[in-house]
Amino acid sequence: MTRPLNGIRVIGLEQYMAGPYCTMLLADAGAEVIKIERPGRGDPRRAMPPFAEKDGVKKAAGFMGYNRNKKSLALDLQKPEGQEVLRDLINTADVVVENLRPGAMRKIGLTYEALSPDHSKLIWALISGFGQLEGYRGPYSDRPAFDIVAEAMSGIMHQVGFDDKPPSWTIYGMADVYTGMVTSYGIMQALFMRERTGRGQLVDSAMFDNMLSLNEAMVALHSVAGQSPRRGVPKNLFPRGAFQCNDGYIALNVPDNIIWERLCTAMDRPDMIADERCKDGTARAANAGYIQPIIDDWLSAMTREDAVNTLNEIGVPTGPVNRAEDVFADPHVQARGLLMPIDDPEVGEFEFARSPLFLSEAPELPNAPAPALGQHTREVLEDLGYDGERIAALKDAEVVG
Repeated sequence: MTRPLNGIRVIGLEQYMAGPYCTMLLADAGAEVIKIERPGRGDPRRAMPPFAEKDGVKKAAGFMGYNRNKKSLALDLQKPEGQEVLRDLINTADVVVENLRPGAMRKIGLTYEALSPDHSKLIWALISGFGQLEGYRGPYSDRPAFDIVAEAMSGIMHQVGFDDKPPSWTIYGMADVYTGMVTSYGIMQALFMRERTGRGQLVDSAMFDNMLSLNEAMVALHSVAGQSPRRGVPKNLFPRGAFQCNDGYIALNVPDNIIWERLCTAMDRPDMIADERCKDGTARAANAGYIQPIIDDWLSAMTREDAVNTLNEIGVPTGPVNRAEDVFADPHVQARGLLMPIDDPEVGEFEFARSPLFLSEAPELPNAPAPALGQHTREVLEDLGYDGERIAALKDAEVVG
């Protein structure tokens, strides 16, 4: 058996998170991913803490996690010789993934538009903050962006936190990670279309677009009901949120009257089922001040485990609000193999999050460590047919590292 993308070559013109996460997913799926990095410095995430350290060697956790199963080619794209190498390499590739600052590749003339006429099967995934496809460019298209900007502008940030506090971000890098996932999905579509048409295409993936699509509930609520959801203020359903037990919190969601009746039964409060203050989600949201103390009092005598077991047994989906150490100790996480061990030859073995899909007819994911800067430079150049003399000349000219 082989992984789904065995035989597909991907070139990563990538840095930080969105591009590297996308190509990590493709590498996990079996693609050969060649990561292009600046000689001497590499991806900026190589220098971002926290670090794994051993015998004086330091490696950044974020880089180790997002760049497993890849090859590293250290190549200076500011030099004409480096641009020639990249052109030769792209001519052998199926996919290019780019998440550099908008216009960076245009300045050196290496874009999908420039290269696709001679490589009709090429798929080029262009990740940016606000979108690059001609005909769909907007006033923000040339702006750079970080994940928190996309969260803010898509309306997500406005809904996270509490009404008496400023808007809050979700988790670090969520827009990048989600964009990486969506982009890999777009690449899969393009590969499938290529099987039918024989032609590649440009995949335009914008963090802003992706986060707005993730925030589809806000769009629907405003479109249909004219509502603008606010953080920390329930309007259409309650209970929903984190509720405290005597040893931590559980997550509780009551989306309809069926689940509400089950919760009331579990709390031994059948009187609340028919109470006008609790007749539907809107009423419960309006009377959260009455309902919340009752739930809090019931849970106060219970551990998280007791509450989770009691509620799940009666048909109320519930789970604990876990800390990192809880996740690592979770028997379900261990049974599913969701923490992937990666053994780095210099700093040792650590665990990283596994790609989330399981395929019954594919072997388990590869788990090669993230490459050292330029580790595969010679291998990649030799594969292109460059001889030792040419490789040495490129190295002496500091085109490759």
